[in-house]
Amino acid sequence: MRSMGQDLALPVLSIAAAVALFGVFAAVAAGSSPPEVWAVLYQGAFGSWFSWQNTLQRAAPLMLTALCVALPARAGLVIIGGEGALVLGGLAAAALPYAVALPENIAGTVAICLAGMVAGALWIMLAGALRQYRGINETISSLLLAYVAIGLFKHLVEGPLRDPASLNKPSTNTLAEGLRIGGIAGSDVHWGLALGVAACVLLALWLRWTPTGFSVRVVGGNPRAAQLVGLPATRLVLLACALGGACAGLAGAVEVAAVHTSANASLIAGYGYAGILVAFIARQNPLAVIPVAILFGGFGAAGSLLQRRLGLPDASVLVLQGIAFVLILASEALRGRDWLTPLRRLRSDKPAPALKEVQP
Repeated sequence: MRSMGQDLALPVLSIAAAVALFGVFAAVAAGSSPPEVWAVLYQGAFGSWFSWQNTLQRAAPLMLTALCVALPARAGLVIIGGEGALVLGGLAAAALPYAVALPENIAGTVAICLAGMVAGALWIMLAGALRQYRGINETISSLLLAYVAIGLFKHLVEGPLRDPASLNKPSTNTLAEGLRIGGIAGSDVHWGLALGVAACVLLALWLRWTPTGFSVRVVGGNPRAAQLVGLPATRLVLLACALGGACAGLAGAVEVAAVHTSANASLIAGYGYAGILVAFIARQNPLAVIPVAILFGGFGAAGSLLQRRLGLPDASVLVLQGIAFVLILASEALRGRDWLTPLRRLRSDKPAPALKEVQP
C-alpha cells in the first residue's frame, strides 16, 4: 500500500512543483505575479469548453505516442523514437491514396489508419531488432532512427509526393473528404481521442490478463527468469516494439486524417518526444497514460493564451515540460524510501531537556 502511495505521490508532487516553478519563471519573464500565471495556465487548459476541446485534441496523439514508450518499456527496452514512427505513420496514411484507389467511406479511413500503424510498427521493430540481434542500444538507435524518419519524410513530401498546388508549404495531396476523421458529436474533438483511449484500455487489459502480455512483463522484469522458463524473449520484445510503434503510427495517421488533411511539416510537432514524458510520469501504465496525456495536452493548449494575456512565447510551455521531466527523474531517487526516517532521526538526535534542580 505504501509503495502504491509513493507511485502516485511522487509524480503528483513533481508536477505540482514544476507548475509552481514555472509560475515563478513566467512571472519574472512577463512581469506579472505567479498566481496570475497559474490562473491563465488553468484557464487556457481547462477553464472553458473551448479550452477543453483544444486540450483533448492535443491529448489524443500524446496517448498513442506514450504507448510507443510504455509498451517496449514493459519488455525492458527504452524506446524514445516515437516521433519517427509518428511522421512515417502520417506519411503512409497520406501516401496510400497515391498507390490504391480507396473507397471514400469508413473502409477507406480504416485503410489509411492501418497503413500508418504498419509503417510505425516496422520502424520501431527495427530498433528492437538492432538491440536483439546486434546488441545496439535501443535508446540511441531509436532516437537516431527518428531523425532518419524525419529526413525521409521531408524528402518525400517536398519531392516525389508533393502537391504542385502547395507553394509556400510543401505537402502531399489533400485527403478526400470521405477519408477524413470527423469530430465527436459535432465538436472539435476528433475521434482520434476515442482511438487513443481505446488503445490504452485494450493494451492495459492485454498486459494484465493475457498469457502473452504476462510473458512480456516477465521478459522486462526478470530476463533471467524468462530465459530459465524458456520464453521466446526476442519475439516478445519485437512484439512489444511493434505494438508501440503501431500506436505511434496511428497517431500520425490520425493527425493527417483529422487535423492537417495532408502530410506536411506541421506533423513534426514534437508529440513523439512529449510522449516520452507522459509515459515516464504514468510509470509505463497504459491506463495512467490517459489522465497524464490530458494534463499535458492542457499544458500545450494553454500556450496560446499565455502568449495573448502575458506576452510570453507560445513555446514557453516547453519550459514547463522540461522542468517537469527533470523533477520526475530526480524524484526517482526517493522511490522506495521512507521519507519520514530523516525526520525521526532528527528528533531522536535532539538532546534531552535538563532536569531542573529542586530546592529543599
